[in-house]
Amino acid sequence: MSQRLIVDQSQFEDFCEHLRKSKTVAFDSEFVSEYTYQPQLCLLQFATPEGCVAVDPYQVKNLESWWDVMTDDETTVVVHGGQAEVRFCLTHTGRCPRKLVDVQIAEGLRSRSYPLGYSALVARVLGRRVHGKETRTDWRRRPLSPQQIQYALEDVKHILEIWKRQRASLESQNRIAWAEAEFQRMIDDVETDRSRDSWQRVSGIQKLNSRELAVACELSDWREQRAAECDRPFRQVLRDDLLIELARRQPKSIKDLLATRDLNRGHYKQVAADFLKCVERGLAVPESDLPEPLGLRNDEKHQDEHVLAQLLGIALSNRCAEMSVSRSLVGTSADLRHLVRGHVQKKKEKSAPRLTQGWRAEVCGDLLTDLLEGKISLRVANPQSDHPLVFEPTEPG
Repeated sequence: MSQRLIVDQSQFEDFCEHLRKSKTVAFDSEFVSEYTYQPQLCLLQFATPEGCVAVDPYQVKNLESWWDVMTDDETTVVVHGGQAEVRFCLTHTGRCPRKLVDVQIAEGLRSRSYPLGYSALVARVLGRRVHGKETRTDWRRRPLSPQQIQYALEDVKHILEIWKRQRASLESQNRIAWAEAEFQRMIDDVETDRSRDSWQRVSGIQKLNSRELAVACELSDWREQRAAECDRPFRQVLRDDLLIELARRQPKSIKDLLATRDLNRGHYKQVAADFLKCVERGLAVPESDLPEPLGLRNDEKHQDEHVLAQLLGIALSNRCAEMSVSRSLVGTSADLRHLVRGHVQKKKEKSAPRLTQGWRAEVCGDLLTDLLEGKISLRVANPQSDHPLVFEPTEPG
């Protein structure tokens, strides 16, 4: 199979049959998200051992056969940083991929490098140089140039070979189960994010109290509806920072509203009355029906939580360096604080700390909890090492 662009529906159907027989396929997509409510899928790229193929969704209108392949139980779909591809799959089918591999995640489970861009990953694993992502290309424009198609196909050209080497490495370290669990976690996170209410995705929402949050919910719902009606990105309809400011200030008149910097612009003036109605509805919510704030209440903030989380972070970084696994993939600062709250303060959390579950527990679970309980101590053994700390049992009493 030579490199080519598919623009015919019947050719596409034949190609999907080839993908089913191949059992393993590399997949990438080009899309534009800054102009419309939903990201626009502009190009699909595939690679099998026989070659690379691009598909133009502007001419191949029915992509159902591909989504069926992506969600079947037989075909392994290999991606790089595949959150966008998973979202497109969920949008078009309502189903999740069943056998997805992400080489960006896989690299973080056998080295400390995560997340690596595609060019850097190719160089690291294969020792080859490729072009960078065409971030400034407008993939909506037609016709696509031969150079654009070549660049797009190169984004999948090396993925299968990368995964072949990564898989052998992970198998030799008994980490394949880690990878499979983390691929599924990525899919679950994308699905969970899609199902969240729009207000939960507003930047800064966790800083609001219950009443402010009620107003923010009204504004967010209005923004989402307006964005869908106008087919515009919702942050172009109303920026997150201005939504938060309105929730806090709660203006009662047009004059008060326009006194907020940037809200006196023309496109905001046109919908100022809608903003005021949202504020009014939020203020009318009964006290008993107010939403719970997303952030911690003052009485839940432990004065030593930040310090303890930092200490655990040092221990976690040392362990990840020792085991050659990415610290950022194993656990975030939020994960460490969750562990501290649950273990030291005995706060009953909705879910067990991530660092005590699955493969993460193999990396650091006992280490971190033993450190919190004073069962082990740490000291510097070799300042020249990339993991200079050693952990030793503490003396009884």
